[in-house]
Amino acid sequence: MPELLKNIYNDAFFGRFLPCLKEVVPLLDTQAFLQDIYDQDWEARELKQRMRHITLVLKNHLSGDYKTNVDTLLRLIPICLEKGFKADNLEFFFLPDFLEVFGQDHHTLSMDAIERITQFVSCEFAMRPFIIKYPGMAMEQMGSWSRHEHYAVRRLSSEGCRPRLPWAMALPVLKKDPAPILPILENLKNDSSAYVRRSVANNLNDISKDHPKLVIDLVKKWKGKSPETDKLIKHACRTLLKEGNSELMQLFGFGPIDTIKIMNFKVLTPEVHIGDSLEFQFELKNIAPSKAKIRLEYGIYYQKANGSLSRKVFKISEKEYPEKSSTTITRKQPFAIITTRKLHAGEHRVSIIANGTEFETLRFQLKA
Repeated sequence: MPELLKNIYNDAFFGRFLPCLKEVVPLLDTQAFLQDIYDQDWEARELKQRMRHITLVLKNHLSGDYKTNVDTLLRLIPICLEKGFKADNLEFFFLPDFLEVFGQDHHTLSMDAIERITQFVSCEFAMRPFIIKYPGMAMEQMGSWSRHEHYAVRRLSSEGCRPRLPWAMALPVLKKDPAPILPILENLKNDSSAYVRRSVANNLNDISKDHPKLVIDLVKKWKGKSPETDKLIKHACRTLLKEGNSELMQLFGFGPIDTIKIMNFKVLTPEVHIGDSLEFQFELKNIAPSKAKIRLEYGIYYQKANGSLSRKVFKISEKEYPEKSSTTITRKQPFAIITTRKLHAGEHRVSIIANGTEFETLRFQLKA
């Protein structure tokens, strides 16, 4: 079984981190720090709970003055880099968390700190309470950051205001009206960093779940400007494409499926045990006298706790199938235990989807 992610916080990490912290806090009692970390609830805490616990313990071993503490954290970062820690380490998410917990009454000071800390560890989670508390000021700051010289700060200007950022608090005002986000994305759509452009795509994908027409109109405006932007908008439309949005299908060159046939669709494993994989096979025929561009997917209808079914779509391929061709396709779908989906034994279903149109659906049993 893979190591739990929460165990990134272990003796080895603290053994490397605390000497760095002691360089900027000479009176630090490292033994007392560790005793506070490994309290009676430590083992039961999950990843984000451990991050927050480290934030609170860190505060107890620093001064009572927020400005002094921010200066301490900023001086800590180059020492950590000198001692071999790498930027963007998940372990250091407690640094922006410190700003989120203790800095909301110090907007300007916290924004300056976030701008610097995000170049070491991303601060998109920390930005969200500031956007909620100071929407105008925070979004103005994000707009300024979208032109920053450092790619990590530019990425933060997009990632921090994603309306539906995973693992983070939602931004209801921006879910309702994403207009303040759009100038930021316009500034970043041709960014030199693929890391930044991917954030723009993810932000647009979030927006598409509440405002599909807005995103489709933007796609029409941006399409064809550059290969990089075309890739960005394709990734941004992944949810709408999985939903079979016909306007987008045509926009990306996926035409009618009158000449496409799905034949000999069969489930090869009618009973699947949790931990194993479903295997299925089908034949795709293009009976037209010309090639056809097909976005091929399959849907898994997972059983929910109440016995109803919920479909999740998985991509197989996007490619052109030759005229009058027949292609046999076999796929496996694992049913491993994961933290993001609870599996329930019982009847499930699988379907084949071509250019957003769902064909035949077959049943199979998931066994405990």
